[in-house]
Formats: sequence, C-alpha cells, structure tokens
Amino acid sequence: MENYKLVLPEHLNHYSYLFGGNMLKWVDEYAWIAASLEFPGCRFVTIGMDRVEFRKAVRNGAILRFSVERSRLGNSSVQYRVEVYADDIESGQEEIVFATEVSFVCVADDGSKVPIPRPLQ
Repeated sequence: MENYKLVLPEHLNHYSYLFGGNMLKWVDEYAWIAASLEFPGCRFVTIGMDRVEFRKAVRNGAILRFSVERSRLGNSSVQYRVEVYADDIESGQEEIVFATEVSFVCVADDGSKVPIPRPLQ
C-alpha cells in the first residue's frame, strides 16, 4: 500500500525541518489503515514501533511517499514495515528518509487481546 503526504509549513519545527512527531503520526496512521483494510472488523491498537531513526532532514514542499507492507502475522498481532521516501519535485530525486516496523494488536471492546480473524478458505 502506498500513501503520499505534502510537507507544509505547519509540519515544520523551529529550524524549518519536518517535525519528527508528524512523521511518526503519519507512519502510525498509514500502517493502521493498511491493517484495518487487510483485516476488516478488527479493532487495532498500536503496541510499538521498532527503531526510530530519522535518516535525512525533510524540508518544506517535499512530497513523502509511504510504502507499507505486512511483515509478520501472529495470532492477535500484526506488524507492518513502513518506509518513507522524500521526493524533490525540482530534481525528481527520491531518497529514503525513514523506516520502521509498526506493531498492532487486535482488541475486544474491553481492551483484551483477541485473535485476528482469518479469511475463509
């Protein structure tokens, strides 16, 4: 699954670079959307992110491409690999700026873990 985001002035920190919290929010949101579309009816909550390391600074006007792929499926949990690429619209160059694994657990109304339903074969 792929999503795109335009970096705007309201996404920047006081040094005029993308605020890392915005990147983490988008990564979590897009991974959650992928999980929710893949397993309809599951109530997923984020339980963790793997290594958080911002590889390159991102400036205003960059177009970010979020590549989201499932990397592991457990009984009640699922993990997605998210890679974020920044595209410089003037040069056409694209480079990876962030990557992580996001883990979710499927929960019941009371917050207890429940198995992820599998499609009927």
